[in-house]
Amino acid sequence: MPHRHIEIDPRALPASVADRAYSATVPPQNRTNQPPAGRYATDVLAKGWQQQAKKVVPEIALERGMVLEDATTGFCGAVTRWENGLVVLEGRGDKRRSFPIGYGLLLEGEPVLVKVPTRGPAAGHRTTGRTASGSVAGPIERAKVALPSRIYVEGRHDAELVEKIWGDDLRHVGVVVEFMDGIDDLSDIVAEFRPERGRRLGVLADHLVPGSKESRIAAGVAKGPYGSYVLVAGHPFVDVWQAVKPVKLGLQSWPHVPRGTDIKHGTCAALGWPHRDQADIARAWQRILATVTSWSDLERGLLTPVEQLIDFVTQDHIT
Repeated sequence: MPHRHIEIDPRALPASVADRAYSATVPPQNRTNQPPAGRYATDVLAKGWQQQAKKVVPEIALERGMVLEDATTGFCGAVTRWENGLVVLEGRGDKRRSFPIGYGLLLEGEPVLVKVPTRGPAAGHRTTGRTASGSVAGPIERAKVALPSRIYVEGRHDAELVEKIWGDDLRHVGVVVEFMDGIDDLSDIVAEFRPERGRRLGVLADHLVPGSKESRIAAGVAKGPYGSYVLVAGHPFVDVWQAVKPVKLGLQSWPHVPRGTDIKHGTCAALGWPHRDQADIARAWQRILATVTSWSDLERGLLTPVEQLIDFVTQDHIT
């Protein structure tokens, strides 16, 4: 039988067969590293193939007041604290729930990888300048055992503002700030704490002005059995928001909120800010808090009582 020469067009063959045909018909010196275009134009098993279709999730550092949503349950709330691998969110009605730090949370509806903020310079390195409260910044110290004395404040926003301005000072002296839901139960709180020499209790109260409910409660505590070791100091503002100088937000003054209207919701409404739920209020507070960088951004009405409380609770421990 006579021998017949058949020309085969590799493009008409399946991709795998075409590859072999290409290798067989093209001289080695003319071959390229790339096979003809087909279903597998690139090496599907090359390094990194697993990540090619994976969506990149941004990493964010946790911040107090940041509003996050749990992707599984839909629970939405502001970050209050984080510890032991968990972040605590406070939602509507002051309900709190804990969620694992890492994946599974949403920020503004988008998935994020939340992480614990990185620490500052290593212990022993010296900072420069002054702290946010105006104190001379000294060397960064190792963590101290907290003193038995405490400072209580009314609400999370008060605690966050105190931490931002006086946090370095409080860590230096080893004083912990805790927040309480309100001052109405102050007598019971004091009785449970049982303050004494070396275990003092300082309380920062909102709207501590003559004739107010707060002033009457404070006077009752001062006359009580623990009065010598309790100091109730307060600012004159209805809410700690107003302790931030209004000029920091481009205002001449804080808006007047009618009596009987929640001060936070009323303020947001007057400024045209969203205030439908707790998440909106948390965002509004973070907007305000972000404008505060030092003691000079606050009214004297808050600065003085906080300094008094720090001096009071540490006086038994200063040597």
